[in-house]
Amino acid sequence: MRKFEGYEKGVNLGGWLSQCGQNYTKEHYDTFITEKDFETIRSWGLDHVRVPFDAEVIQEENGAMKEDGLAYLDRCMEWCWKYGLNMILDLHKAHGYVFDDENNCQFFYRKELQDIFVDLWLELTERYGKNRDFVCFELLNEVTSKEFTDPWNRIATRTIKAIREKDRDIRIVVGGIFNDSIYGLTLLDVPVDENTVFTFHCYSPLVFTHQGAHWVKTMPRDPKEYRFRYPDTYRIYRERSQELFGGDFAGEFAHGADEKLLDSEYFEKIIVTAVDIAEKNNVPLYCGEYGVIDLAEPGELLSWYRDMNSALVKYGIARAAWSFREMNFGLEGKWLDGVRDELLKYL
Repeated sequence: MRKFEGYEKGVNLGGWLSQCGQNYTKEHYDTFITEKDFETIRSWGLDHVRVPFDAEVIQEENGAMKEDGLAYLDRCMEWCWKYGLNMILDLHKAHGYVFDDENNCQFFYRKELQDIFVDLWLELTERYGKNRDFVCFELLNEVTSKEFTDPWNRIATRTIKAIREKDRDIRIVVGGIFNDSIYGLTLLDVPVDENTVFTFHCYSPLVFTHQGAHWVKTMPRDPKEYRFRYPDTYRIYRERSQELFGGDFAGEFAHGADEKLLDSEYFEKIIVTAVDIAEKNNVPLYCGEYGVIDLAEPGELLSWYRDMNSALVKYGIARAAWSFREMNFGLEGKWLDGVRDELLKYL
């Protein structure tokens, strides 16, 4: 499998130009992430940032581009260049599609929304193609439902072909359904070339990484009920996952003996499918998001990152942890002060 050179270990800048809640404001954009943060990220020994941005930040609903929003991407690129960091531009939310709102999915059915999606990427190609040595494009974050498989394959194919008519060399990152799951890669059907990268996200086991997460509908809110250890046995993870999420998640633990503790082998077994797909298509593989919620015990988070990193390194998979600041996963938060030096070894 080819390597994703220059993107081997990074971090997401979640919450800056995406998922801003009520803070889609100039004040937020100017203060949430600053130049100092890029210096910090470089000092951590990382080589790139994944930059989630929402279409509404840089593009009007009629498709017109917003220069004031694009200025933040310009600034981000300047800081990346200054501190020797590469950058992935990740469209986190499109007009007509929000991955965390099941009622906002018209993008997959309305041609006019797909047209402005393609136009957005063509505008960014025109503007940033010259920076292809340190900038990549990620078409869309976390397509959800299986019913979007065929529409997404058609939209992604159309967009890739349009970009390639303008620029043969900019690297394009693309993932599949079920929130960029590994399974989603098995259904991905898009044109590939030497500058295509396949991506997946990994927050397994969800009962640990998302313990107490308020946005997971079946997750308990009482710490006495959601508290979960890492590592624990395959049996415990299987039973708890079955209870909270059903058989789809419980199946992840079918390959381990009941009383065996999870370790790096667990991650190797769930990742190998993605590796096989990447090798079949002769493309690099990128884990664009992985991480642990700030309700977990820091020492156990450290063990999770160690095992996850071991599997990623074994297969030569590039990656970016979620996330640098806040977003319930912030790596620079005070909650990790006691373990951060050790944690940075596993990013």
